[in-house]
Amino acid sequence: MIIRVENLRKSYGDLEAVKGISFSVQEGSMFSFLGVNGAGKSTTIGVLTTLLAKNSGRVEVGGFDIEKESENVRGLTGVVFQDGVLDDTLSIRDNLMIRGSLYGMKGQKLKDAVDNVIKLTAMEEFVERQYGKLSGGQKRRADIARSLVHTPKLLFLDEPTTGLDPKTRQDIWKLISDLQRDEGMTVFLTTHYMEEAATSDNIVIIHRGEVKAQGTPLELKMEYAFDVLRMTLKNGEFVEHKLNNTIDALPIIEQRKAEISNVEIINGTMDDVFLNLTERLENNVN
Repeated sequence: MIIRVENLRKSYGDLEAVKGISFSVQEGSMFSFLGVNGAGKSTTIGVLTTLLAKNSGRVEVGGFDIEKESENVRGLTGVVFQDGVLDDTLSIRDNLMIRGSLYGMKGQKLKDAVDNVIKLTAMEEFVERQYGKLSGGQKRRADIARSLVHTPKLLFLDEPTTGLDPKTRQDIWKLISDLQRDEGMTVFLTTHYMEEAATSDNIVIIHRGEVKAQGTPLELKMEYAFDVLRMTLKNGEFVEHKLNNTIDALPIIEQRKAEISNVEIINGTMDDVFLNLTERLENNVN
């Protein structure tokens, strides 16, 4: 496991933002950490990336204790924040050169590292432009490149496609997926776009500082969503059946096949999982 979290707690004064959560992340996997605004996602990432001090619990990243061995943790992680942190007045290349130098790289090694991430993120055409004059999608590519200069084993992405148009979101997500697959990198993702989380190997859903669900996308869909069988009958009648599993449609179709003119099965989605679970949790609280 590249991340191990045991009973993590983090408070801001009297407000307990993270309430004893535990989870782990497999090395080389795509992992999604989901929750509504204020659930504790960004606080947890802040602790994992050594930006915030925990109150209690045990947290290891890459086998290193986040407090006792924080320098080692920072050396193997890259972070893409919700808001860009590059200098608007400098070119992308200059921004990346400065970032690489902060990791002790110099000379040809630094140049090679910067050239490599420019190629990885397909920024050759606009790498000499000032960061502040880029489009939203170009800025996101530059932000991702910044996090990759030192070749991290673990990449944190805190809502990386928020505010982007659908086509740009698709392009950025393809870049992330390709990096994860081709470089063998572990990706730790927070997102409000459930179709992005649906490609993850594992998912944790946090609510009001507590882990409320975790598993693979399929396991979560089976627990918190359902499929729908829609049939149009020859007499024009429209019929729907909720299904626990897609295969449950077969006996229904077989029983009424002489009456059916059209059949459609709508699979449950991660949107359904998230909405159903959070609605259930809110209703239980209220």
